[in-house]
Amino acid sequence: MVSSHCTRAMVNQDYSPTDNEEKILSILKEGYDENRPWGRANPLYLRERTNLNKQQVNYALNQLTAAGWIRKLTEGLYEFVNDPRIE
Repeated sequence: MVSSHCTRAMVNQDYSPTDNEEKILSILKEGYDENRPWGRANPLYLRERTNLNKQQVNYALNQLTAAGWIRKLTEGLYEFVNDPRIE
């Protein structure tokens, strides 16, 4: 049996997020330094907070998911995984 951590995508440390992807990441990271809930959002919330359109948000989410920086937990819910630029 393969453990679940082996099936997860690795974080692409060489990936360079676009400006739109940076906006998504910044929303997902909000609250981290303030000891409050952080790291999860749905596309509608991201659209409202970034003023990006549906297509732009979906594309950014797909690219960040493919890079392993975020993951899709369920339909319409994404979670921050890692930003290799910060330790």
